[in-house]
Amino acid sequence: MYLTYLDSNSWLLELGGQNILIDPWLVGPLVFGNLPWLFKGYRPQDRAIPETIDLVVLSQGLEDHAHPQTLKQLNKNLPVVGSPNAAKVVKEFGYTNIHSLEHGQTYRFNEQVEIQAVPGSPIGPTLVENGYIFKELSRGKTVYYEPHGYHSPTLQEKGPIDVIITPMIDLGLPIVGPIIKGTESALKVAQWVKPQVMLPTAAGGDVKFEGLLISLLRAEGTVEDFQQKLSAQGLSTQALSPTPGERLEVPLH
Repeated sequence: MYLTYLDSNSWLLELGGQNILIDPWLVGPLVFGNLPWLFKGYRPQDRAIPETIDLVVLSQGLEDHAHPQTLKQLNKNLPVVGSPNAAKVVKEFGYTNIHSLEHGQTYRFNEQVEIQAVPGSPIGPTLVENGYIFKELSRGKTVYYEPHGYHSPTLQEKGPIDVIITPMIDLGLPIVGPIIKGTESALKVAQWVKPQVMLPTAAGGDVKFEGLLISLLRAEGTVEDFQQKLSAQGLSTQALSPTPGERLEVPLH
């Protein structure tokens, strides 16, 4: 199993011989609602679009997960798995091979990888987006991805999961509270499913941010702090800090 962190929430997962691009933001700036004065993310130079992409997976329909400029540059014939909200977005961009997954539904890709949607992040009062469990069918290796740290108690029924990709720091706004739930939420899911490896997401990578919202955000915690908390709970889980852009062989036994 190989993982390449591509900044923000974007990952390339190599599992079961398939190259799976998750929540890609690779080119151009990230702006919400055409309000760059409020929030703008950018990097010194665009990420190269991976040469081989077999499947695109989108957890949410928001711009930092279904990034318009990136999706417009990808091959529209690529199969896409997404939350119902994300499926609407890619349909508008001209994609046709779309598999919308409600919570609990699964999709089997090329008879190599099974993808199950689980409840993820709440977006507003009524919408809950997707987290995903990826399972390599030949060996049974599993990866769980949830980008905002909202973990459904139903995960306790899924048994051990080998790898978790989720935030390990807390990010919040005064009065509003947490936007990204990191430390305690990640520790809880680690206790539930006993992963071998955990990797942080939503930490930014090489990207830079500006705008009014950034001046108000408060971040707490580090990967090193989180590793100590895992050890204090008697968990043998490794918390790894990937280098953006570098292909990482995930150490599994």
